[in-house]
Amino acid sequence: MTSNREIGAFPGFIFNLKIWSTSPSHSGRHLSMSRQLLLNRQTHLRAAALLIGGSLAYSTLSHRKPIANDSGGKPWPGKSQIITQQRAFADEAKISDADSEVISVLATDLKDDDVPLFDADPDSGAWASLSARLSDAQTALSATKWSKVGETISDLILPNWASDLPGYFAKLQRELEMASGSLAEEIWQEAQDPLLNPEISRIAQVRISRELCTEEKLFQQRRKAYTTRALAKYLGIPEQDVEPEDVPTIAMCGSGGGLRALVAGTSSYLSAQEGGLYDCVTYTAGVSGSCWLQALYFSTLGKQNYATLLTHLKQRIGTHIAYPPSALSLLTAAPTNKFLLSGIVEKVKGNPTADFGLVDAYGVLLAARLFVPRGELGVDDRNLKVSNQQEYLKDGAHPLPIYTAVRHEIPNIEEESSPEGTQQADPQATKEKARKESWFQWFESTPYEFWSEELEAGIPSWSVGRQFQNGIGSVRENGYSVPELRIPFMLGIWGSAFCATLSHYYKEIRPIVKGLFGFGGIDDLLEERNDELVKVHPIEPASIPNYVLGLEKKLPPTAAKSIFASNQLELADAGMSNNLPIYPLLRPGRDADILIAFDASADIKNENWLSVADGYARQRGIKGWPLGAGWPKNGTTNATAAKELDAAEAVSPQQAAGKIADARESRRESAKSQSRGTQPGIDGQSPKQELELGYCNVWVGTTLERSTSSEPPPSKLLTDPSHDWELMDPNAGIAVIYFPFLPNPEVEGVNPNTSDYMSTWNFIYTPKDIDKVVALARANFRAGEEQVKRTVRAVYTRKKQKRLERERRARMRKWGRHLKESGDHFW
Repeated sequence: MTSNREIGAFPGFIFNLKIWSTSPSHSGRHLSMSRQLLLNRQTHLRAAALLIGGSLAYSTLSHRKPIANDSGGKPWPGKSQIITQQRAFADEAKISDADSEVISVLATDLKDDDVPLFDADPDSGAWASLSARLSDAQTALSATKWSKVGETISDLILPNWASDLPGYFAKLQRELEMASGSLAEEIWQEAQDPLLNPEISRIAQVRISRELCTEEKLFQQRRKAYTTRALAKYLGIPEQDVEPEDVPTIAMCGSGGGLRALVAGTSSYLSAQEGGLYDCVTYTAGVSGSCWLQALYFSTLGKQNYATLLTHLKQRIGTHIAYPPSALSLLTAAPTNKFLLSGIVEKVKGNPTADFGLVDAYGVLLAARLFVPRGELGVDDRNLKVSNQQEYLKDGAHPLPIYTAVRHEIPNIEEESSPEGTQQADPQATKEKARKESWFQWFESTPYEFWSEELEAGIPSWSVGRQFQNGIGSVRENGYSVPELRIPFMLGIWGSAFCATLSHYYKEIRPIVKGLFGFGGIDDLLEERNDELVKVHPIEPASIPNYVLGLEKKLPPTAAKSIFASNQLELADAGMSNNLPIYPLLRPGRDADILIAFDASADIKNENWLSVADGYARQRGIKGWPLGAGWPKNGTTNATAAKELDAAEAVSPQQAAGKIADARESRRESAKSQSRGTQPGIDGQSPKQELELGYCNVWVGTTLERSTSSEPPPSKLLTDPSHDWELMDPNAGIAVIYFPFLPNPEVEGVNPNTSDYMSTWNFIYTPKDIDKVVALARANFRAGEEQVKRTVRAVYTRKKQKRLERERRARMRKWGRHLKESGDHFW
């Protein structure tokens, strides 16, 4: 096995390449040369690899004559029979939500023509396109004279295993042909078996409601009983003395950051699990690598134990996800080939409008590395569907996981501003309008439901992947729908940071390059262009079928009009909007009292993801959020902070995005001026001195409204145990506990900002690397463990005191009514 951190990867997928030894042992040792020469050489070799890989990618993504395939379907039984089957299931399920408006509320209301059908042409569409790509890739690779390539370019670029690629691709192509006896045929036949995929016989309908789904409400009841016992144990209180009503709802979340976030988050959650805190948590939420973490935890690999999960990671992520010999071996040998390729066949064969793109390939590679156990034999199909995680939640023994993704809405302002026959709009005004009106729409996924806050609509998690029309999921001609979209594709969406905007790319690499000569001028230039960079996606995001087609008149008027014009929803890494998944945890009905955030983001100090939530809380009228939480910045005065808070008070996400953009621009300009020493502050006040945060930081909000816009944010950092009384104030709001992933002197030689293996773009962690990350995360948790327990105890005490006060007042009112009705017997 090779040991280099970055390797030549799958053609057309990932192009991190280092210089490789071409000795028969494939030891992967770096050639002996000075570091500077190595870096210079790498630059040129990376460029060469990009050109070669790009050519192959173009070939695989081009369309030629498709290979032969058949429909693989059962005889069409007729719509009436389908409806009869679906009605029977609806009667058995008996799931309803009194607070929800459901399209065609009961399955028995469906008529023959209500259920839309797929257009399934076996010789066209997505399946034919994928077949053509594989054929083209295999042809291109077979036509390459590898020995001459080696002589021409150098064995330094193409290692010995490159000559094996044609064979791998030929085998992969044979497996994916819909020929009799092929793996693809076997997969497709099983995809239509309701015993293996029960969801294909179920009716899927869009649920339009702001409320939580019924299943989640029932989960909350089960989890409350569990967390009541856990809290008593955690705080050392007799269990019989703890009332469930007093138990705070605790939410825990991890940040984005690829494998860094996965490993660091696992370590932090392990510390919380060992200390008894994790058992008190009702919700977990993730972005990017933290979503991978949750999916692994709720699998037979993680076994709902973070120590077990760390052991698994040590065994699996020491090899790059796209190292060709390993990846192609898993894709072409049993049993892993069927395990990994089943989702591809189901998605592309079952949905003619689907596409198999770069993010999908990335997700499959991630699954090959993360969801295949050591030894590669004990693969378990139950791990491949989000809805299967319901099994681990049925007794309330674990928190509910929330996965996140975003859709980037970028209106075509130029077309809107210049109707046909009118004068061309002013370019600068058009640019300014576009800057203000582009925003990210958040989508959350739990084992129960896939839902969007902006659309106020969701679908069952088991129906993700099927087409919808007018609120009803489509079925195939054989009477069944397609199986649930498998986790490999969701892994790609959740962690598709490479689909980020150019602005996001720059934020990731900024800590690395800021020491270079001339960086200041480049940094200023890119900051000036940030509003343009934030709208450019170099790589197209992945997509799922659009479940709100035909529902324009039933969804909120603030929903983007463009969303109804496409059959697909393009989704990407939620870290483009906020690298902490705070928004879903603030959803009404979840009612979090304590939010614990483990932030392993890149450049966390400058990004200040906590502060981004201020605007969200204000715009949606969420009371109790600690406004002003996060890293203090130079140039931020009371008036500036108030301006940012007021900016979020808007009637729509579009208006809020524009106002927040203006406020941030003012703060950015203020910070630049401060660094140059040109003015005291944009509002004439002296800016606050920059403060440093520690390993554990606590803020608490207030449920009281600000009376004037000139008031400073009402929350403050609780830096001393003597401040804990503020957590028990009757008007106290949400308590936020923030663990930034900072260097710790207890763990020497480990720095998230400078240790090269902690780059978001690194896909190899050796066991030693993992041990270092684990040591740092656990040291940071130990530093704040006591403060966390004090915070939990204080919030529990506050809730208990408020309950006792309510009960006392209720008794007084009852006694007053009794006296009024029976008279005063003392006279």
